[in-house]
Amino acid sequence: MNLKKWFFLFWSCMAVGAVVTAVTGSIMQWTDQDFGFMGLEAAGFNAAMMALVGTMIGAFSQMGFFAYLTLNYIALSILRKKYLWNALQAYTSLFAVLGLGYMLYENRASFNNWLFWALPIVLAGIALIVANIKVRQTNGTAFVPTLFLMVVVTFIEAWPALGAENNTSAVIFMFAPLIACNAYQILMLHRLVKPSDEPKAS
Repeated sequence: MNLKKWFFLFWSCMAVGAVVTAVTGSIMQWTDQDFGFMGLEAAGFNAAMMALVGTMIGAFSQMGFFAYLTLNYIALSILRKKYLWNALQAYTSLFAVLGLGYMLYENRASFNNWLFWALPIVLAGIALIVANIKVRQTNGTAFVPTLFLMVVVTFIEAWPALGAENNTSAVIFMFAPLIACNAYQILMLHRLVKPSDEPKAS
């Protein structure tokens, strides 16, 4: 990973966040006239503003992504045995799915009654799909780390949207671009760090 590749990942991830946020936000506005997010109400909260918010979500997603890479390096250095770290990540991923459902259930007065079970299932399902794609493109050892990133890191990054002051639209508005950005980054990583072919000797 060199500086040029990192800049490409940074700007392309923000672009993914901008597009997904603009599309998701527009759908939220069409379906919920009172849609607002973190104090921004629907009035004046147009597609351009949503895209700008999406770039910030993309940058936030990348901060979480590189924080996980750092955590992964430190954990492997401390635990020494990769299977222990993978087991810890697998249990934490399961706990995060259940924890997400519990948080939404506790705030069910603010959210719809179906969100506390639908969102964890959707998040886990997308995480499994992305993890399987990652395994097909790389190797089997990538399954658990990808699952951890897609579930646990996304859950932590989306924490500000899970408060009782928000609504179902705000939660979806936050989760959609984070899931897209995290999936994009983990599926691009092995392409960017893949060593270039050495020039053949004449």
